[in-house]
Amino acid sequence: MRLLLLLATNFAVMLLASVTLNLLGVGPYLTANGLNLTSLLVFGAVIGFGGAFFSLAISKWQAKKFMGVKVIVQARTEEEAWLVATVQRQAQNAGIGMPEVGIFDAPEPNAFATGARRDAALVAVSTGLLRRLQRAEVAAVLGHEVSHVANGDMVTQTLLMGVLNTFVFVFSRVIGTLIDNLLRGNRSRSSGPGIGFYIGSFVAQIVLGLLASMIVMWFSRRREFRADSGGAALATRPAMIGALEALQRSSAPHMPEQLAAFGISASQTSGFKALFMTHPPLEARIAALRATS
Repeated sequence: MRLLLLLATNFAVMLLASVTLNLLGVGPYLTANGLNLTSLLVFGAVIGFGGAFFSLAISKWQAKKFMGVKVIVQARTEEEAWLVATVQRQAQNAGIGMPEVGIFDAPEPNAFATGARRDAALVAVSTGLLRRLQRAEVAAVLGHEVSHVANGDMVTQTLLMGVLNTFVFVFSRVIGTLIDNLLRGNRSRSSGPGIGFYIGSFVAQIVLGLLASMIVMWFSRRREFRADSGGAALATRPAMIGALEALQRSSAPHMPEQLAAFGISASQTSGFKALFMTHPPLEARIAALRATS
């Protein structure tokens, strides 16, 4: 859930920045008398990392808005008090600041953690998770999410996205310039880039952006195994395995697709679509935990 939302925001920022640069006449500056690679790399890095860190900065606000999270300011029930106490204990054990704790209304069992800083994160659980899982299993899920925060997964993903954004920005314009040169032939380039550059770079940016997303998704799948191990350490291994098995048995629909990477589980698929999975198959995660027990 978190990752797809972060990617969608980042992708939108990158496209908006590209269109804005063209409207401001930066495109001709970068391609006048041939491609200016130094300027292109500088612009690419500024926009690439700027877009990624902007997406990260608003990630917690977006998660609250999209999921309707009600943050527990003061516990009103025994269950809320238990949730806050459990996250507080796990955060102390993981060496991070106390995250905000919240609940969102959803029938499916799920949870997520997000935030730009390890000491100012948000951990939220669904009402379905609280109803369907035993408390030991809920504690393991909370440990999984706290581990994401402690591992700095959001920041690492953001840095990865910044590098990939820069790659996409630079190479899409290199491709656009090559296409423009082929269409122009020996005609003068003094008037700046032609339609081939704008269309070519725009299409290349979308295609390369999808390829970059596959890399980010691959990283997301790998980090889930580490977070599972963290959840097992902060709770217990049997509870973590039990939580994943409970999610596996659940027949309820999952969170909205655009938010799926936030949660502890996500819809499973195969074939080409598997390259865009934010989570590995639950069977593989359970097997990995059992193999290390």
